[in-house]
Amino acid sequence: MLSRLFSDSFVKQRQQMEMTPLARKEAIAFYLCILPWLIGFFIFLAWPMIRSMYLAFTNYRVLNEPRFTGLENVERLINDELFWQSLRVTVIYVLGSVPVGTAIALGVAMLLSQKLIGVNIWRTIFFLPSIVSGVAIAVMWSYVFNPDFGLLNIILSWFGISGPGWITSSTWALPAIIIMSWWSIGGQMIIYLAGLKGIPRVLYEAALVDGAGVWARFRYVTIPMLSPTIFFNLVVGLIGAFQAFDAAYVLTNGGPNNATLTYMLYLYRNAFQFVNMGYASLLAWVLFLIILVFTLLVMRSARYWVYYETEAR
Repeated sequence: MLSRLFSDSFVKQRQQMEMTPLARKEAIAFYLCILPWLIGFFIFLAWPMIRSMYLAFTNYRVLNEPRFTGLENVERLINDELFWQSLRVTVIYVLGSVPVGTAIALGVAMLLSQKLIGVNIWRTIFFLPSIVSGVAIAVMWSYVFNPDFGLLNIILSWFGISGPGWITSSTWALPAIIIMSWWSIGGQMIIYLAGLKGIPRVLYEAALVDGAGVWARFRYVTIPMLSPTIFFNLVVGLIGAFQAFDAAYVLTNGGPNNATLTYMLYLYRNAFQFVNMGYASLLAWVLFLIILVFTLLVMRSARYWVYYETEAR
């Protein structure tokens, strides 16, 4: 009796799993539609990643066949002073550009969410830098930071301040690149504007009835309701900052004295200047793991400060 019950349930489950002719046709059509994407994914993304993982443990000079060297590249990485210098520069850049840039973008978005004269024009002006080529932005800022005739030092001279060498100084070169990164906050600003428009006005009205001031409304209404948007911008900005390359390459080429040698610039040098693709592949995978760890840490922290309207706590 028991075996019959099991056999009957197995037959029913199998019948449920069997696809009808119409469902089978829809499945075939679905896979045919995504087949071009699958082919592109495996050829241009999955296979290069698997290949680079192998090359990370080889000595590969492009013109010669890769020669497996085991952990030789890892040992070199640990003892490579320029690797640690590039990592230190990149971490400083991330800590200087992401939090401040996020705060500036939020402040500008809150200002441009008000009913101002010509607000659409101002939104366009603030958004434009985010769609300009990174190289063009770096070239423009090279004139701003020029120690002899740069606009920034000219403005400082009006107040009797002798401006530093900026991009020619090992002390000020990295801060100059960080300052430049704050200029391209247009993308984040637009996302914050959308988030601010989605906050129900009744929450502000209720806070006003309770006697909440400007700061209280910002702290207890705006920030909690905008926390998912802040979280998104923080993660995206973090990933982008770890891959900083254009500004350091165009403005200083990693100098002076490797003061602006970002991780991506050092990876580029190993791959395309020194043609050491094996070591460059290892650097790429290490960067991937670093970004993954930092992103997971931010996502893990989200439970403590990110609030969703439908989420029960």
